[in-house]
Amino acid sequence: MPDFPTMIFAMLAAFAAFLWWSAARGAAERAGQLGREACERAGVQWLDQSVHAYAMRLRRDDSGRLRVERSFRFEYSEDGIERHVGQLVLRGERLVAFSGPTRRDAAALP
Repeated sequence: MPDFPTMIFAMLAAFAAFLWWSAARGAAERAGQLGREACERAGVQWLDQSVHAYAMRLRRDDSGRLRVERSFRFEYSEDGIERHVGQLVLRGERLVAFSGPTRRDAAALP
């Protein structure tokens, strides 16, 4: 049986891993929501009903605090045949970059 300090360290490591996973899931859900809303506003079809994380790094926000910046891709179709790739970048919960469907009134994202 492991000694007490080893068990405490293992529990703290597991808790930190859970917090990291939870934050990543929350960011992916937020990115999915933003991608879906952009497609609805543009009148295009959001494909695969998901976003895919492809990059993560540490960046400073406007107030100088260090935040995790996550980049996501999603696919959409204007005509149901051709696939197009949209991208969005979240720094924390805040959308800092977006490229994707722009037809109709997709210019104003929250």
